[in-house]
Amino acid sequence: MGPEVVPVQCDEVLPGRADVVVAGGGIAGVCTALYLAERGVDVVLCEKGHIACEQSSRNWGWVRQMGRDPRELPLIVESLRLWRNMNSQVDGDTGFRQCGIAYLAETEADLERHEEYLTHAQPFQIGSRRISADEVAALFPTARRAFAGALYTASDGRAEPQQAVPAMARGARAAGAKLFTRCAVRGFETAAGAIHAVVTEKGVIRCDALVVAGGAWSRLLMRRHGVAFPQIKVFSTAFRTQPLPNGPEVSASGAISGAGFAFRKRADGGYTITEGGVAVIPIVPDSFSLMLDFWPVMRAQYGQVRLRLGREFLDELLRAKRWPLDAPGPFEAVRVLDPVPRARTVTTGLANIARVFPEFEGVKVAQSWAGAIDFTPDLVPVISAVGAVPGLHLIAGFSGHGFGIGPGAGYLMADIVMGRPPLVDAQPYCLTRFD
Repeated sequence: MGPEVVPVQCDEVLPGRADVVVAGGGIAGVCTALYLAERGVDVVLCEKGHIACEQSSRNWGWVRQMGRDPRELPLIVESLRLWRNMNSQVDGDTGFRQCGIAYLAETEADLERHEEYLTHAQPFQIGSRRISADEVAALFPTARRAFAGALYTASDGRAEPQQAVPAMARGARAAGAKLFTRCAVRGFETAAGAIHAVVTEKGVIRCDALVVAGGAWSRLLMRRHGVAFPQIKVFSTAFRTQPLPNGPEVSASGAISGAGFAFRKRADGGYTITEGGVAVIPIVPDSFSLMLDFWPVMRAQYGQVRLRLGREFLDELLRAKRWPLDAPGPFEAVRVLDPVPRARTVTTGLANIARVFPEFEGVKVAQSWAGAIDFTPDLVPVISAVGAVPGLHLIAGFSGHGFGIGPGAGYLMADIVMGRPPLVDAQPYCLTRFD
């Protein structure tokens, strides 16, 4: 099972009418609903499971600008600005702390590979810089290994995934949004080609706009209505330790990655740890139709991905691609996508980190979990209107970057739905780029 998520009190009586319906209760959908409600839009959010039940509560908890694709940099800068004010905005604790992130480099060659990113980041003045071996040693005096240096961004931060999205959801509800859980969106109906109503398992909501924020499920819902969205699922494993009072001091660096490990200090005194960028790509029927789209990024990430042929192939082979809207569909059959964590990631990640930081020797693993990350072929999300169906919008495909960028993405989606000047240039996130 995934991490325990702070529960959110939701609504009970489904309205027959709304301005906008949001399908999906992860960080992208919740933030979209939050910023629409704050602007006076009558918005209803429907989630098939519970708030933040999938990847939005299973990620590392990093809120980083460092290492972003250049197309994402304008949006993550704005998103971090929103994170800084989020606690007061929603009157709740997201666990956000601005405390820096460091990428440790074992060799000079590792540092040089970061130079391209520094060139892209410089115009945004986020403060990313190389730090010397001596500075790394001063930050982490107990490290058993000398490092050539690190890439460091003091303005980056961390938050607590299991409490952040619930806090935002409560803020959205306080602003006027209506939230419904165990309320799967089965599909939509159109009139004159445009969105007219959304069909949920609890009833029909007439509306002018639908925002699909279904994470790893978004492709299936879009395909049900003939909209192509190239997306695959990637499974990533993480784990948390018991509280570790004498763990590495991270006051100057809220999260750290090195060769074969990545970790951040948790609010409960433990650490969230992973092996690093290692992930599992399940082979499913879509793998063959999407192979050419995703081959370039898979080749670039060679060594970090593991292909797996397992039960997911049969599950997706038997899963309906089209279903009647007046009967239960696939989203009701699987309330929470809960992949099995990769045991090797836990043992290897912990061994790798203990070789560098002796404080982790013998630490107890409290829980491990896996999440399904929705990837696009260029690793950049879609935050876009769907031109073929007026009133239909898509916000998905965050490729492992969604937690930190979620508030900015939701704000931008609200701008697009309302036809307002966008927070940043929305062109890099248009669905039409895959045409």
